Amino acid sequence: MFGRLDLGIDLGTANTLVYVRGKGIVINEPSVIAINGDNNEIIKVGAEAKKMIGKTPSFIQAIRPLKDGVIADYEVALAMLMYFISRAQESFSFFRPRVVIGVPVGVTEVESRALLRAGKEAGAKKVFLIEEPMATALGAGLPVEDPQGNMVIDIGGGTTETAVISLGSIVTWSSIRIAGDEFDEAIIQYVREVYRVTIGVRTSERIKIEIGNVYPLKEFDELQTDIVGIELSSGLPKKLALTGGEIREAIRPTAMQIVEAVKSTLEKTPPELVADITEKGIIIAGGGSLLRGMAQLISKETGIEVHGAEDPMMCVAKGAGMVLDKMDILARLKSVE
Repeated sequence: MFGRLDLGIDLGTANTLVYVRGKGIVINEPSVIAINGDNNEIIKVGAEAKKMIGKTPSFIQAIRPLKDGVIADYEVALAMLMYFISRAQESFSFFRPRVVIGVPVGVTEVESRALLRAGKEAGAKKVFLIEEPMATALGAGLPVEDPQGNMVIDIGGGTTETAVISLGSIVTWSSIRIAGDEFDEAIIQYVREVYRVTIGVRTSERIKIEIGNVYPLKEFDELQTDIVGIELSSGLPKKLALTGGEIREAIRPTAMQIVEAVKSTLEKTPPELVADITEKGIIIAGGGSLLRGMAQLISKETGIEVHGAEDPMMCVAKGAGMVLDKMDILARLKSVE
C-alpha cells in the first residue's frame, strides 16, 4: 500500500491496540516497556516486557507508562508509542500516518496536550483524540449519528467510561478511575488480610482471569485456583487454594462503584434517551466486561438489559480508526498537525 496509512490506537493502561484501516487490529500488546536504567536503552516492549514485571535485576525497569488511562511517564510512553506506530507501518506505507488515539472522557487539557504531542513526536502526520465511549460505540457498530440514545460502558485497565450518545455526540457521561487495576489491588489486599500472604500483581491478575466474578451463581462459587505467595510472618513461600466465592466478596465493592457510575449517568440522561436505552439495552466493552457476571450485575442493579460487545477488547481501537470516515464527528475532535 503506497497511500496514506490511517491508524486507530487504544493507548490503554493495561494494553495497547493498533487498528489499521483495511487490515484490522495489527497490534495487541501489554502497555509495558522494559528499560535498562543505566543507559536508558529499550530492552523489550509489550508482552515480553510484561513477563519481566517483578522479576528484573535492579538495573532493569519494567514500566507501565500510563496510569488511569493517561500518560504518567511521558518519555517512556513516547518510546512505547513510537515503537508501536513503527511496527504498525511495516510493509504498509512510506507516508506518515494520520493517527486517532482514544482518551478517557473528561481528560484534562494538560493530559490532552501530552497525548497530542506524543503522537506527533512518534511520527504521525496528524493526531486526533477521540473520547473512548464514542470510539467504543463506533467499534461496536452502534448508530451513533442517529437521533436515538445509545449507552456504552467501557471497563478498561485504568478507567471505566460510561456515556450516552446521540446525534454523534456524548450527551451525558461518567468517568471513574476504577477498573481492572483496582480489581487486581482488591484481590491483593484480600489475600493479605485474610491469609496474611503477599502476592504480586501478575498473580492477582491471574486470579481475576481464572476465577474472578461479581454475581452470585453456584457455578462461580465452585471455581478454584491454586497460587503461591509469601507468608508475612515467616517470609517463606505458601500455597493457597482460592475459590470463586471468596474472590467475588473481595472485588464486589469495586464492581459496585462501577454500577454507581452507570446509575449516575442514567440519572443525568434526558427521559426520551432513557426510553431508547431501556428498549435497546446497554452495550458493555473493555477487558473488564469479560469479568464473570459483570453484565448480569449491571442489569440487575439498573433494570436494563446489558449486552456484551462483539470483540469487546477491540472496540476502542477499531472505533478510533473508523472515525476518520465520519467527517461530522471528526471535525469536533481535538487535533494537531
